[in-house]
Amino acid sequence: MINRFRDIQARLEDQPYLIRLGRLFSETVLIELEGEEIYLTFDKGHIVSVIAGPSRKTPWRFALRSDADALEQFWQPRPAPGFHDIFGLAKIGRGRIDGDILCLVKNLRFFKEVMALARATEEVDA
Repeated sequence: MINRFRDIQARLEDQPYLIRLGRLFSETVLIELEGEEIYLTFDKGHIVSVIAGPSRKTPWRFALRSDADALEQFWQPRPAPGFHDIFGLAKIGRGRIDGDILCLVKNLRFFKEVMALARATEEVDA
């Protein structure tokens, strides 16, 4: 799963509008999937590190906790209802958001679009 987040890190560098959108976001975010911890450290809209946990020494601002299957469904080209959004995951009981919610809400569009970078693309028939 950590490789998926490293892929997000690489894809983010090819999205100048997203970097501009997150230019004020410099925080560490915890992603926890079935006990596996991954720390994403952002600096002015760039992901500067993707580190596997667990770590009691790494401070984080907010956390997204879920199971791997729910996140895989979130990353589908056309996710099912409830899996389309990080708050949708929480609403259907497949995810939880902890920590500084105000920080998340202030940067919601940026964080949601970064998480969606791993979404598979599908071919559209014309």
